[in-house]
Order: sequence, then structure tokens, then C-alpha cells
Amino acid sequence: MNRLRVAYGGLLVASSVFAACGHRPPPAETPTQPDTPPPAASQAWQEAERPLLSDWVQLTFRDKFIKAGEQYFSPDGSWVIFQAIAVPDSPAAAPGMFYSMYVAKVRRDSTGGILGLDEPFMISPPMSANTCGWFHPTQPGRVMYGSTMGEPSGQERSGFQVGTNRYRWAFPSEMEIATQTVRPITMTLSPREQAQCGTDYLASTLFTREGYDAECSWDKSGRFVLYANVDQSKTTPDGRADADIYIYDTQTHQHHPIVVAPGYDGGPFFSPDGKRICYRSDRKNDDLLQIYVADLKFETDASGTPVPVGMEREYALTSNSAVNWAPFWHPSGRYLVYGTSEVGHSNYEVFAVEFDREKLLAGRGDELRRRRVTHAPGADVLPTFSADGTVLMWTSQRGAAAPGEEKPSSQIWVARWNGDPFGKEWRE
Repeated sequence: MNRLRVAYGGLLVASSVFAACGHRPPPAETPTQPDTPPPAASQAWQEAERPLLSDWVQLTFRDKFIKAGEQYFSPDGSWVIFQAIAVPDSPAAAPGMFYSMYVAKVRRDSTGGILGLDEPFMISPPMSANTCGWFHPTQPGRVMYGSTMGEPSGQERSGFQVGTNRYRWAFPSEMEIATQTVRPITMTLSPREQAQCGTDYLASTLFTREGYDAECSWDKSGRFVLYANVDQSKTTPDGRADADIYIYDTQTHQHHPIVVAPGYDGGPFFSPDGKRICYRSDRKNDDLLQIYVADLKFETDASGTPVPVGMEREYALTSNSAVNWAPFWHPSGRYLVYGTSEVGHSNYEVFAVEFDREKLLAGRGDELRRRRVTHAPGADVLPTFSADGTVLMWTSQRGAAAPGEEKPSSQIWVARWNGDPFGKEWRE
């Protein structure tokens, strides 16, 4: 979803970062965890981030996951879905080659503050490659994610290629969009809610089409699915994967092409009002990525429902010499957060950028305000918000390194979001 799916020579951030999204002191009952950095190491980034973030909590840890990330809240904030590679049960066993999909219940204190996660459980098929999880907006026990449904036919995996200094992403042709009902979630629901979710506890494909399909999310109605497709017969002039963005109508089973420009367009999300989408693109074919927003084109169906069938216009929110990716809307629709190499390819950080349509329509996109959010060593990427906009969750390397490892692993962090990054009290 918030997904970097191309190979970039300038991308020097550690490969473990990338996965294929009230004011009060930290709770006293927050447990001590093995990967929590010592106070001296965290004090600097806490002070730098405090204007926007507080109450930082690490949710996943190296003792259970070699790496974890691309995480999203359920609509009510009670659950989190994420992808991860688990630590093998036996020290002699090799870790899995591909990401599995996990779901975990959020633990909170008496005031609603996040303490951590209950024991995560894997929901994806054994041996499969998985990415891009998402919760259904109205059926609390239902999820969707990209999955090969079984072991991919090729053993190609994402990672840095020795001798080329390039990060290579694998696009298994078996990757399809899978849906299922998660039984442990339904067990917490009322009988009426359980009936809405169904009993298909094993993953099944939503549809099948040629090429790699992933980076999926539902709109707020649950009728429309936004996703990216990599057509294996379509590549950029230098041989890179070329992805296009589609919307699938679950009632008519039609696939509406939305963004089909040359280059990899992916990581799309509906805006909170459903009128537009955000995404990232390598449109310029210059080893960089930029953040885009597009107004959707609608046609009214026989029931009077507006159906998104295309794009009216497109806006570039960034146009710089950095890799900008994984955009995600704040629920207000006034701004987005994203990961960027703007402060260095060895230390990605989360930034916020305003969405001011008047400036963009007037050709003044260079006047959009931007603000840095994270300041910790190691990469901070894949930022996402809770549905009420009060919590930011992201993938970070700010924890402590495991014994014998040079760098901290990518794990999931969460913090309270302290308001508007472009409020009256802030000046660029």
C-alpha cells in the first residue's frame, strides 16, 4: 500500500526497513522491553519530535520478529495488521524467505493509551509471500492483503543485490488480493457482527488477473477496492516494473483504470472523503519517487451511487531530489505523511505535507508547506494514522540492535499525534 516496489540505485537505506503503512506522560505501566533504547539514546529524538509526537511505544520486537512493518489499524483502533518475518523456533533453522501476515490486538491502559500488542497470530497461508494488509471498513473481522496463497514458483526475494548497490523488489506473478475472516477477531464480536463477517476463515482470492496484484485497500463503503497491478508484459525503458493503479468494483466486478502513466505508480489510498487518492510514482524515471494526489472521476450507477471510473486531474505534492514514498492521509484530509530520503539516503524520516488544492490548481505546488516529523537514527518510514487521527504508527529502526547485528531491525512503533503540523503556532 504504502509500498516501494522498484529498484533504485540511490536507495541506500537498510533493506530490513521495507516491507513489499490528549497530552499525557507515558503510562507508568508500560512494560520494559528488550529492544527499548536506553534513555540517553532516546532523549535527543524525543525532544526533537515532542512538538508533534509523545508517548512513544514499541509494538514489535526483535526477539519475535527478524523484521516487521507496513502496519495498519482497524477502524476502531482495537487491532493491528502487519507483515513480518518471524524468528525461527530453532536457532539452527533458517528464517522464512517471505513476509507472513499477522494480526494482533492492541493493549491499552485505563485512559485508552496504547501499551503494546497482545500475542500476534499469523493469518496468511503457509509458505506464501504476503504484503499490504487492510481491514474492512464495516465488517470488523474481515481483512484483505496481497498473497501468493502458496509458495511462489520462483525463489527470487527482495533485497540488496551484491555488487550493484541496488535494492531489488520481487514481483511474483502469483500475487493476488486475498480476503478472509479472522476468527480470533470475530470471537470478540456480537453475534450480529459475526454474521456480517462470514465464516471463510481461510484466505481466498478476491479476483484473479494477469500479473502482480497488491497494495490494496477498501474505500469507506467497502464496495470499492483500490490496488496496484504490475503487468509483466509492460516495463519501463530500462527494464523496471511498471505498475498501474485500478479500482475494483466488488458489485459489478469491473476493474477501472485510474493511473496508467508510464513508470511505477503505487501505494494508493482513498482520501477520507473518497473524492481522490494519494500515491507515489517514479514518473520521471530518475531513480527518485514523488508524492501525487489525483481527483477521481465518477459516474452514477443505476442505484444512484457515484462509481469512481477514472481520474480528473493529478497533482504533484513533491518535486525534489529525494525518494518520497508511502503517503498516507490524515483523517482531516488537510495533509499527508510520508517517508523520505530528504535528510539522507541512510536515514529516512517521516515528513508531513499539506494538501492545499487552491495552491495546486494555481500551479503553486512549490508553496505547499512541509514539516519533518521524526528525528531518530535509523530509518523511519511507512507512517499511518488511526481512524480518529490521534495516533501515528510507523516502521522504525530506532530500537536497539540485537546481539551480533550491526543495525537495529525494522519494528513497529506508535506515538500520540499532538495536533496539526501546520497550525497557527508553527511557522516554516
